[in-house]
Parts: sequence; C-alpha cells; structure tokens
Amino acid sequence: MKTYRYPLVGSFAVACLVGLVAAMQTAESPAPQMQTYADAWLAMLDESQLEKALLEFDGPERTDWNFIPLPTRKGLPLMEMTVPQQTAARRTLRAALSEAGYEKAGKIMLLENVLRHFEGPDSHERRNPEKYYVTVYGKPSATERWGFSFEGHHLSLNFVCRDGKVVASTPQFLATNPAEIKSDVPGTLGKGTRVLRLEEEIAFDLINGLQDDLKNRAMIADKAPAEIRFVGQPHITVTEPEGLVMADMDQASAGKLMRLIEVYAAVVPDEIAKQRLTAIRQAGPSAVHFAWAGATEPHVGHYYRIHGESFVIELVNTQPDAEGTPANHIHAVWRDTKGDFDLPIE
Repeated sequence: MKTYRYPLVGSFAVACLVGLVAAMQTAESPAPQMQTYADAWLAMLDESQLEKALLEFDGPERTDWNFIPLPTRKGLPLMEMTVPQQTAARRTLRAALSEAGYEKAGKIMLLENVLRHFEGPDSHERRNPEKYYVTVYGKPSATERWGFSFEGHHLSLNFVCRDGKVVASTPQFLATNPAEIKSDVPGTLGKGTRVLRLEEEIAFDLINGLQDDLKNRAMIADKAPAEIRFVGQPHITVTEPEGLVMADMDQASAGKLMRLIEVYAAVVPDEIAKQRLTAIRQAGPSAVHFAWAGATEPHVGHYYRIHGESFVIELVNTQPDAEGTPANHIHAVWRDTKGDFDLPIE
C-alpha cells in the first residue's frame, strides 16, 4: 500500500490555518475547503493513525460502504483521536455538507446515546457517538482525484474531488433509530426529536393528498420491503421506473414531490445541490417517478422511491425502535444512476 507522509505541525500552526480558512469567503465549490481541512487534519495525526486514516484512492476500501454497527471498519474513528484531531476531522465533514446536512449528521451520531440509554450499559461499546470513522483516499489535491468518507452506524457519506470540484457525493445514506424519540431521555436530544422529519412528513402529505386514481398508480405493493435496495453495493442496478409520473400530478402534488427531492439534495452544499436539482429539472417531470409501498400512515411499515434519470431516492421505515414502537426506524439514501463514487456504471 502506498503511504503518504504528512509533516507533523504544531497546534498553533493548525489553528492559524483553520482560522484562515474559516475567514475566507465560501468558494463556489466546497472542494478547496475540504482539501484544506483534510490536509490540516492529516498533518495532526501520528504514523499509526495515518495508517488507518489515509488509504489509496484506487483501493477496495473506498467503495466498501455500509451503515450497520460493525465492530470496526475502514478509517480512523473519532474515539481514537484527540479532541483537536476530532475538531479538525469534523471541520472536513462540515465543509462537505450543508448546514442542514451537518446538523442531521451530528444528531444521528447523538442518537447512539439514546440507543445506549434504552439498551443499557452492556451496549456501551456498540453504541458510541464517537465510533464514526474518517477516511481520506489519496493525497488531497487541487488537480488529482482524492476522496473522503465519514461512516458509522446509520451514516455513510462519500465524496470524490477532482480539479477543485466535488465530482461525486454518493452514496448519501442517513438513518435514524428512533425516527421519533417517544420518551424522555438524558442528553441534548429530547422527547419528540425527529431528525428526518421532513423526509417522512412531506412524503405522507404527498401520497395522501393524491386523488384516488393517482394514488393507486403510485402504489407498487401493499407491503413495504424490509430494506432499501443495493445496500453496500458500489453501484445500483438501474431498474425500470415504477409508480406515478410527476408529469401526471396536479401542480400542488408535483410541488410537494419537488420539495421532497430538495430535502435530500440539500444535505450537501448549495453548489452540489444546485447541480443535482438542475439535472432533475432539465430532464423534466416526465422523467421522475414516485412509488410507494405499504401503509400511508405512521408507525405501520412504509416505503417510497423517487426515480429520475440521474438519481434514485429510497426511504424505508419498517423496523421497530429500541422501545418497541413499530415502524419508528428510518433508512434513507440518495444514489446516482450514472455511478456512485465517481465510477461510471458500465
């Protein structure tokens, strides 16, 4: 394995570098800030940490993604970093996401404390909000390809940069257990917290607001599948779109569907989100299909899929939460039909 060496720098130098970048105006592309923050983080690591944190771009680890609570995974976990190193790693993630996306990611990590509360002290090692792994693939560069991922239980965020641009930002996976906190719990996430609230609320409003004939066309199954498709696979299999075509919806319903798509797109910075939405709008409403399976009310298993020329969104909520509340455990993903990880589908 090729090893990249980073000079160790003092905390004062890193602080100055971070402060300089924070003072800069936001660039059109988040890639330059991601590069600067990734470089600053890597420079703070010792050799044993770098062995985990910095991998080859073309290695198999880059496309090996998942979101289950594994004993260990690729990358350097937050729990093996000092506080300044954690701060630097989180700054790289913050540069890769929008404000809304970063807030969601942070709350998903804090949900591990909620699960630990419900599951008891024996779950301490398994449910740890610092058990999230940070990885850089290849040396961060303004011209060459390099990658960045942030992954752990219920989070898998993956990026590729090239020529000063983010050229891939999928798979984008976020999940929540519980989807809604039903009880009083210790910590900063209180009863009633719903990290992925809009992803469900807008969808329920959309399916239940359709006229009966259109609703029937959107329904593809009486029972929701147990899981999203293509979990852990570097590519999706692009299937024939199912469900109701956006072009056949009334204006209000089409607006809700577009708003739902925007919620997923807005996890990443504006420049990337605009690229996603521009491709969708250019393809037109005849290219977007909305499909639903299962119940059309909360806490009964449900699933939806939004399929366009350039993307597929899926959300499934069939599992109970840690307290046993039915269908209170969301898995949601955005995939690129042209190829995730900047790897075109052949």
